[in-house]
Amino acid sequence: MLFSNLRGTLGAYKSRDPAARSSLEVFLLYPGVHAWLYWRLAHFLWVHKWHFLARCISQWARFWTGIEIHPGATIGKRFVIDHGSGVVVGETTEIGDDCLIYQGVTLGGTGKDKGKRHPTLGNNVIVGAGAKILGPFTVGDNAKIAAGAIVIREVREDSTVVGVAAKELIREMQLTDGAAI
Repeated sequence: MLFSNLRGTLGAYKSRDPAARSSLEVFLLYPGVHAWLYWRLAHFLWVHKWHFLARCISQWARFWTGIEIHPGATIGKRFVIDHGSGVVVGETTEIGDDCLIYQGVTLGGTGKDKGKRHPTLGNNVIVGAGAKILGPFTVGDNAKIAAGAIVIREVREDSTVVGVAAKELIREMQLTDGAAI
């Protein structure tokens, strides 16, 4: 299971990063892959109630990679962190399959919520550099969050949001005949 997930993740990096020349290069030199591998181990320990050891591993990973992924976070398949320095993923964050995030992204809470405090990203979501997604809401499938955006409320699927207190820029809807508007 780990090796098929790793193979899928390495393939996702190669398809999304034109600078990636080989799976070996990605495996050995990409901090996003290293952070994901550390998260896999820490998450396993977290789920099995070894919280202290899980947090030790996640903090070591943060020191080593510059990427902080809480061991309680849930991450789907083929997750890519491109130029990952400064990425923070909170404890109750849920990330769908085929998501791509860039450097400086925060998937965090506002400090006001209890229980589920962090965002849920749907499948195939792209989050631009420096974006902050704060709070317990959903970013829909195929959504795009612009670089530097601050998102504090739900984002519909197939939308692009931009700005501080981000606003929807484009939403593609399928009409009954299949044409996009």
